[in-house]
Amino acid sequence: MIKVDISNVWGDLSLPDLLATEQEVFNAHKVLTEGKGPGSDFLGWLNLPTFEETEEMRRIRRAAERIRSDSQVFVVVGIGGSYLGPRAAIELVKGQNYNLTNDTQVFFAGNNLSTRAWQELCALLEGKDFSINIISKSGTTTEPAIATRALRWMLERKYGAEKAKKRIYVTTDPEKGALRQMATEEGYETFVIPPDVGGRYSVLTAVGLLPMAVAGINPTDVMLGAARARKELDVRSFENPAWQYAAIRNLLYRKGKKIEMLCCYEPSFKCFGGWWQQLFGESEGKDGKGIFPATAEFTADLHSLGQMIQQGERNLFETVVRFTPPRKKTAIELDWKNLDGLNYLEGKTLDFVEEQAFLGTLNAHVDGGVPVIVLQTDEVDADTIGELFYFFELSCGISAYMLGVNPFNQPGVEFYKKNMFHLLGKPGY
Repeated sequence: MIKVDISNVWGDLSLPDLLATEQEVFNAHKVLTEGKGPGSDFLGWLNLPTFEETEEMRRIRRAAERIRSDSQVFVVVGIGGSYLGPRAAIELVKGQNYNLTNDTQVFFAGNNLSTRAWQELCALLEGKDFSINIISKSGTTTEPAIATRALRWMLERKYGAEKAKKRIYVTTDPEKGALRQMATEEGYETFVIPPDVGGRYSVLTAVGLLPMAVAGINPTDVMLGAARARKELDVRSFENPAWQYAAIRNLLYRKGKKIEMLCCYEPSFKCFGGWWQQLFGESEGKDGKGIFPATAEFTADLHSLGQMIQQGERNLFETVVRFTPPRKKTAIELDWKNLDGLNYLEGKTLDFVEEQAFLGTLNAHVDGGVPVIVLQTDEVDADTIGELFYFFELSCGISAYMLGVNPFNQPGVEFYKKNMFHLLGKPGY
């Protein structure tokens, strides 16, 4: 289970500060689980994790096997929560270079409006068998809708209209929306985004599980990790790691720490950081409130952001995710010339050096006035990623209610769209 180390925040806070929030955290957790707060019609994610394989899970597994057998490339079309979660899981568990070794490559489209990115994807698809997964509750969001039009046309030109239909998989609302209508009329295989699950909380539905399965991640293992987290986080005391995380970040916010930097020493964690940014940014950033979510990759970003973190304005805190070292070790060897001066590390393992870099950075940042929360978890695998997804979702719901905002709406997202539609000349704008 995830363990939260809060021993490096006491320069700014005290234990009595934390204990004084107990009733507040209890109330936030109660409001969340009992569905008595704003946004309570979007709490379906709370009960998604299960120890039993559902029929939807079996359908996901069968579809993934079919895609892996007939497609060299699988294109996931979606934006925001419709792609950040699956991409985060795939890159963390399978590695950033998974497309170089995976039998079926997984690419993501419909999350930008870049001509260059689109042309690059078209070049990658040239001469390859491919299938697509369109993920959207509505089917009308501009970026994925544009990509969907083009990819459907490419499939129909390559395979013919009827065979193309067998290569289009849709993940959408069970009953309504333009994409549901399209899937019904065309006969595409469909998977469900439950109506009571918002996009940024949807990674444990087919939204995340189908792309993961195509990439070779067992969705059952992901769900088992999340189910275990659901059970173990159902505790109403500060023994609950989600309580500790939610309470400490709110206390630091009240002390003027307006920025949270999520850090990890694994390069493959980068897209998980993007998923976390959307989760907390859209859930908390409203009503003039909210901790700004930022991410960093250590040790690489210590050579760019390190100076700012160490001696810049004291307005941030760090949350560092630590994974158990890999079982397979890599040792540093002797070099007889020793021109780089590294022979003193002969025989030491790379994870040992990384651990000392973590401890050295931790001490430096704490000494420099940066509070640091450390989240310690297990090996990087499907089970752990399921646990992490649920931990952060639950923590976010509790934290947002402590902040006094609705964790499940995002009214500000629509403002740029209205301006864009007006400039594009969309009817009604």
